Amino acid sequence: MQVKQMDVEVDYSQVYLVDEGCEAYGHFADMPSRPVGIIRVEKGNALLIVGLQWGEVEFTVAVADRDPGADLDGYEDIVEISYESPSGRLSLQEWGGGKTHPLPPLPAGPGTYRLRYHVRGMDEEVSLEIGSHYFIQIWPEPPCDPVVLKSTSSSFQYWLNPG
Repeated sequence: MQVKQMDVEVDYSQVYLVDEGCEAYGHFADMPSRPVGIIRVEKGNALLIVGLQWGEVEFTVAVADRDPGADLDGYEDIVEISYESPSGRLSLQEWGGGKTHPLPPLPAGPGTYRLRYHVRGMDEEVSLEIGSHYFIQIWPEPPCDPVVLKSTSSSFQYWLNPG
């Protein structure tokens, strides 16, 4: 397993996971369904929602050759969703064309992967308190339904059921 930690600037509570050759800022607003709320995907692109509207947040990304297991005790909200990578090379990209953070190559190259997005401190960020962290695990897996593994924050509930 390869792990990368980074500080990422966010704006509009957004960060993008982008495949090489694809552009961030997909058509996420056109998606009628938000089955896991805080992450939305389309081919080569994922929109990650964070609690902080703007500023810097800590991200850890782990790329593995098989399911590394969820950290159910360390995070408040955890979701999983399938993701298609056309190139097998990803980066985290800041909103508005900001800095790009290259990630380790995906172990199976192009194909379908599972994203597990862990969030800690999403509610506290709304009130600008410190202690949040975002953790993404990526591993090869055939497509399967999105799932919410853990849901405890009110911010997560907002994104799960907006309006």
